[in-house]
Order: sequence, then C-alpha cells, then structure tokens
Amino acid sequence: VSTLGAAHKQMVEIARAVHHKARVIIFDEPTATLTPEEKRHFFNLLQRLVKEGIAIIFITHALEEALAVANRITVMRDGEIVASGEAKGFTRASIVQAMVGRTLTETLHGEVKRTARPYGDKVLSVENLSCAGLVRNSSFSVFSGQVTGMFGLVGAGRTEMAKVVAGLLKRNIFHGGEIRLLGKSVRYRVPRPAVRDGIVYVTEDRKFDGFFETMTAGENLQIGELTDKSNPVSIVSLARARELAKQWGERLRLKQISERARMIELSGGNQQKVVIAKSLIQQPKLVIFDEPTRGVDVGAIVEIHQLISDLADQGMAVVVISSYLPEILAVSDRILVVKRGRVVEEMMLSDATEERVMFAAVH
Repeated sequence: VSTLGAAHKQMVEIARAVHHKARVIIFDEPTATLTPEEKRHFFNLLQRLVKEGIAIIFITHALEEALAVANRITVMRDGEIVASGEAKGFTRASIVQAMVGRTLTETLHGEVKRTARPYGDKVLSVENLSCAGLVRNSSFSVFSGQVTGMFGLVGAGRTEMAKVVAGLLKRNIFHGGEIRLLGKSVRYRVPRPAVRDGIVYVTEDRKFDGFFETMTAGENLQIGELTDKSNPVSIVSLARARELAKQWGERLRLKQISERARMIELSGGNQQKVVIAKSLIQQPKLVIFDEPTRGVDVGAIVEIHQLISDLADQGMAVVVISSYLPEILAVSDRILVVKRGRVVEEMMLSDATEERVMFAAVH
C-alpha cells in the first residue's frame, strides 16, 4: 500500500470500510491531494455508496465540491453550527457569509478599495539571479512595510526563486547573480544563516516540512525558537512550550485546540497558523509566504490575510507567492509576474487587474 498513489490509497480505505459493513463513512478533506480525473472517479464512487444505503459525512473546505455532491449542508464556525439545511438552499456566497460573517467579495477584497502602501526601505535586492535553469537572470526588489505579491502559473519558478533567496535549495546547486539584504551581499547554501539574518520562508507544503506532526503546537513553536541566535536553550521545555502556545494562540486565534493536541489532530487552518507562528517567532526582517492559504477554510483565509496585512503595517517586508490570482490582488501592494524562471513584469496595485496580470503570466 505504501507504494500506491493518494487516490489508490483512498480506494483501499473505502474498500476496507465497506468490507467491515460500515453504515456511516466520514471523509475528512478526501479530495485535497487528488487530480481532477481522480476526483471525478471518487465522486462517482460516493454516489454508488449512497445508493447502497451508506450514510456519507463529507468534511471539506472546497465549497464547490460540497455543493456538487451533498444532499444537506452544515456550516460550522468556531466549533458551533451556524447554518444547516438542504443543499439546494445554499450558494457558495451564502456558505462563505455563514462561515465568516461577510460576503465573498468583502472577504477577498475588503469592503472598500485598498490603496497600496508606499515604498519603505529596500530590504532585499536581487540582481540577475540564476539557478540550474530553474531561475533565469531574474531581478527584483522587496521593500519594508509592503506586501510584494509574486504570481505565475504552476512551474513558473516562483517557489524556486524564493528558496534560492532563503537558502533552501540543495547546497551543491550553482546559482549566479547577486542577493543583497539591507545592502549587504549574501549567499545562503543552507537556511539557518538566512534565518539568523532575518529571512524566513513559510513553506507551501506544511505537512511535509512545516511541522512535526506527533508534537504539540507549543513544542513545534519552541523548536522554531531554538534557531533564534539570542536563545541559549537547546532542549524542549514543556513549560515554555505551553507559554508559547498560549501567547501565539491568542495572537493568531488558534481555535478549539487543547495544549496536548498533536499537530496531526489539528485542522488545516490551525496547522497553517502554527507554521506561520513558528516562522514569525524568529522576528524576521523579511517573511516569504508560499501559498499561505492552500488547504485552509474560508475563515482561516480571512485571518491569514489580515495577519499578512498587519505585518506590513508594522513595517515588515512581506512576499506572498500564490497561484490564486484573487488572493494576490487581495493582499499585495505591488505585484511581480513570474514566467519561465524570470520576473517579466512589475506593477503596482493601482495598475493591476486580473486580465493584465494573467496576460503577463501567459504571453
């Protein structure tokens, strides 16, 4: 089974449940790792199970999928049911409003049109950066007190560009060009020196390299703290772990979790908030968010977007990498469009539209 893909592993789990004559099957984010074709097969299977009299509970943040497959929909917020009824009585907009108390347009773009923040000090300057064909002669800058959005199609080289800056690509990969942090020329082969200099990268794949899943939120936060050059502690203290969990739990609104809960037991939104806190605990000068709201619910998206805005308002230099264009437009003051490993266009928020950004990404 370990050699099977995600879709086939899921089929094995379903077959096991059916074999044991389960009358109720609970699916928790079952389509998160499936391709569109795999999802189609999965939904066909769900319909067959329902026809055989099996009750299905389908937990998902993918609203279109819930509307497509469910007979009834229940919306929860902060551990409480806030709406429930026949699926035909819901729309995507009404579900979002029930989840966050605002409409979809207000959730992504705010109630009024935003004005871009002004340029602060230049924190990061990248000139003619190249790396093993992944990044090609690319140049860009990042400023304090601003959110710099980085948009491109999947495979455009956005993540690779960020990982070169943060020292996260393999150390034996050659890269040319110059990276300057606050005017000082730097080149990182491993991430720890970058973290100590004030650059942190919030991973796009939290489950693979964002946290230790069998440890608590507080223990993960303390491990993040151990890389702080000013902290002499070298072992995990349970008291300190509880203190960090309380401190960051209040700041990031970690919801409905016990201090003893392991990371694997938390929702996607709470997991992502812990990963973000683990990076912010370093007190960075520059934070790079890679797909910061992937796999989280609408309520958590709102809170993460607000956090990103707050960090910029506090003077931090922030980069947000996202393949979801409405997110880029919702959080960015300035947008860099990446194609084939290069920044091909830069525009301010006032000049950016979905059409213009997408045109630059594909032409």
